[in-house]
Amino acid sequence: MHAVDERDDGMLDSAFLALADPVRRRIISRLSRGPATVNELAEPFAITKQAVSKHIQVLEQAQLVTRSRDAQRRPVHLNPARLEALTAWIDQYRLVREGQFRSLDAVLQAEAAARGTQAKDTS
Repeated sequence: MHAVDERDDGMLDSAFLALADPVRRRIISRLSRGPATVNELAEPFAITKQAVSKHIQVLEQAQLVTRSRDAQRRPVHLNPARLEALTAWIDQYRLVREGQFRSLDAVLQAEAAARGTQAKDTS
């Protein structure tokens, strides 16, 4: 497992803070299906387009989304590289835990097998 440097730590903080809000998580979910404009992203919410724009700004600052210009449109895109970095960070801890559980399973199976052998020996 590698140590998290300050830059990585700041990136994680901003990303997880951005994802702490349910509206922003729903925006990310929508963008996983493809780019969308602010108007398209605002449709399912009972909040103003200005509020949705502020949510998008938070996601942009966390580098979870980007915007491009397409004539008059400014579609918002998911930044898969940033999401992959978050997934990699989470996975390193998940893999450690899975290894620990596999070790525990092996110990328990060995103990169960030993108990089974002892029970047969006394019969």
